[in-house]
Amino acid sequence: MRVTTERDRCVGSGQCAMLSPDVFDQDDAGLVIVLREEPSEGDRAEVLQAADLCPSRSIQVHG
Repeated sequence: MRVTTERDRCVGSGQCAMLSPDVFDQDDAGLVIVLREEPSEGDRAEVLQAADLCPSRSIQVHG
């Protein structure tokens, strides 16, 4: 699994950082930062939920 984001679409809701803090964070402007582009399988459910709940659909999960 690989995670990418479109930071220009991010609205800074912070759902991703709350749901999967080992994979996502926010910068000083509140925009998403990917901490681990290839998270472990143990993070899969949280990452998929974060992508699903992202209001701007700026998170993509590949594989």
